Amino acid sequence: MDITDTDHIELYVGDARMAADQLCAQYGFRVYGQGGPETGLAGQRSVLLGQRDVRVLLTSGLSGGHRASRYVAQHGDGVAVVAFGCTDAAAAFAEAVAAGATPVSPPQTVTYGHSTVVFAEVSGFGDVTHRLIQRDRTDPSFLPGLIAMPGDVSQLEAGGGLLHQIDHAAVCLPAGELDATVAYYERVFGFTMIFQEYIEVGEQGMQSKVVQSPSGGVTFTLIQPDISRRAGQIDDFLAWHEGAGVQHIAFSTHDIVAAVRTLGERGVEFAQTPGSYYDMLAGRLGETDVPIDDLRPLGILVDRDHWGQMYQIFAKSTHIRRTYFNELIDRHGARTFGTSNIPALYAAKERELAAVRDITHSEGTVL
Repeated sequence: MDITDTDHIELYVGDARMAADQLCAQYGFRVYGQGGPETGLAGQRSVLLGQRDVRVLLTSGLSGGHRASRYVAQHGDGVAVVAFGCTDAAAAFAEAVAAGATPVSPPQTVTYGHSTVVFAEVSGFGDVTHRLIQRDRTDPSFLPGLIAMPGDVSQLEAGGGLLHQIDHAAVCLPAGELDATVAYYERVFGFTMIFQEYIEVGEQGMQSKVVQSPSGGVTFTLIQPDISRRAGQIDDFLAWHEGAGVQHIAFSTHDIVAAVRTLGERGVEFAQTPGSYYDMLAGRLGETDVPIDDLRPLGILVDRDHWGQMYQIFAKSTHIRRTYFNELIDRHGARTFGTSNIPALYAAKERELAAVRDITHSEGTVL
């Protein structure tokens, strides 16, 4: 199966236009197109956002029975579709189903003018599916005829943006499902496991394995809690989200210092890191590509693998259930993940969630 990249992600949300306004105002996305019953998207309203090579489709159901409405009712707003770019979507669908994937939507071809896109859909994890999508890369149309786009998309793309592409998606899985999920992606999509780690944050424990497409264009960080340890943030996600799902999307940037500063000025709040982390950084990593004095005030973490350095930071969740959030990552040659950043990232997230968890457990509600 020839999977080239993450073509787009689709979030099911309560109000697509409101969600679009927030992502545009804070993260610098632009509205590339819209669709609904008037364009042939029955029972839904969708807004397409773009920035460089990132495409985010926001969809709201217009009735309680719509798939997006049911998803939001159970899980809240969240990533419902991770779309894979393919050279032959119909063949990829047949291959995936033959290997054990559950078919969700058979191959369809949409044509509008000179634009043609072929797409199909199969099961992923939890209630998340994978759209297999084949398109002419020289044609900017997204779903021709279904998503109405302005005549000259190049003018929107000319504005650039701080976010360049989707680096990876992090997925929370119930305890005991990690190995089976890794095997599923290896068997069905031809992914390989490129990294694994056991993460300790205080008394909590979690196991992580990273799977990636042969092209390197699609990466999933799969995480399950260690139920022999104290319940923590992965357990919280699974309870608050009501099952497996995408915990965060990591967007790559080529200047993380500028990105964090700019997004911070727009109202994005980021997880904080203790000063002691930076006091020990030079001794652990030696010279960093980005000066430590630039990283410290912003809370940006740095690590390395065999190929180079990487800089990462989690944004604080604005989700009503405190489940989904975003990450920024800036790779300076690094291809996988570092063994120090992941515990530090989740330690920062733990500090953010601790107060929320205390209130939740005492009152029986999620704030």
